Amino acid sequence: MTGTPRKSPAASDMASAGSEKSVRWALWLPLAIFAGFVALALIGMFRPAQREVVSAMIGKPLPQFNLPAATSYRPGLRTADLADGQPRLLNVFASWCIPCAVESPQLQQLVAAGAQIDGIAIRDRQGDVEAFLARNGNPFRRIGADDVSAVQLGIGSSGVPETFVIDGKGIIRYQHIGDIRQEQVPLILQKLQEAQGTQETGQ
Repeated sequence: MTGTPRKSPAASDMASAGSEKSVRWALWLPLAIFAGFVALALIGMFRPAQREVVSAMIGKPLPQFNLPAATSYRPGLRTADLADGQPRLLNVFASWCIPCAVESPQLQQLVAAGAQIDGIAIRDRQGDVEAFLARNGNPFRRIGADDVSAVQLGIGSSGVPETFVIDGKGIIRYQHIGDIRQEQVPLILQKLQEAQGTQETGQ
């Protein structure tokens, strides 16, 4: 009667070593992947984000729009409101946006320095917008509700918050990506002054 062939000790050792390697890889692979994600996150944290962009809309007039009011106590926003002869800021924000809350003190500082700011609330609800402004302050003269992001996309904005400098003729002169930091307030004021000068020279 022929019995089942027995594996040699060498073959058993090789199989055991291969099994141990597989176990080690199974243990270390998730850690390696996690370490990679951490490295990418750290690179993103310490690499300065590009906040000034050359948008295709810079130097072009705002598209025509007429947005309803986003709150019960501020009027809505039309293209004509942004072409009344006075340079201003147009801030794209949302109540669910954490960086929008972070930049609120800087917007208030800009208002205190004489800037006029109008807002566009993106995909938001009236109660949420009003609660957001109650918590963080309201720097806006007018706030339009852009429920489907149509105007946002039309002016070249792809996220929140973003801030545009609009000259008195309704032409986009500058686009700032992300929240406005404390150290960037002078830059925004400078861009407003430049917009005034561009308007006066007819450029």
